[in-house]
Amino acid sequence: MRSLLLGLVLFGAAGLIAELFLMEHYDSWTQTLPFAVLGWGLAVGAALTYSPTRRRVRGFQAAMGTAVLTGLVGLWLHYRGNATFELEIAPSASGFALLWGALRGAIPILAPGAFVQLGLLGIIWSRHHPALRPGASTQDEEGR
Repeated sequence: MRSLLLGLVLFGAAGLIAELFLMEHYDSWTQTLPFAVLGWGLAVGAALTYSPTRRRVRGFQAAMGTAVLTGLVGLWLHYRGNATFELEIAPSASGFALLWGALRGAIPILAPGAFVQLGLLGIIWSRHHPALRPGASTQDEEGR
């Protein structure tokens, strides 16, 4: 089961990198940051498939926590971008009308939620990982 979860995280990270690239999501540093976070998780996750050490599991946990944070910030940035556009069109918009317009805007509000989901899946994978046990060998075959 642990191998399948890690495979899903790696597959998801590779898919998100491709999706962001195809959407040309690289106009500013805030748009390139997701590539770095996904690349970090992908690199550490791939290394874990070959040698699940305590240090790599901890690095993976850090990458997955960063993915969750990146996703939450992305949700806010996407909402803010759509809300700003809505206010340009209708400066008097507020409350539910502004929220509804921003949710239905051109920038996909919920897309960064995939980062949150991927990060949480990675955190679940690493929970009680055998390499984290006291006295665990540096390469624990059970953790694969």
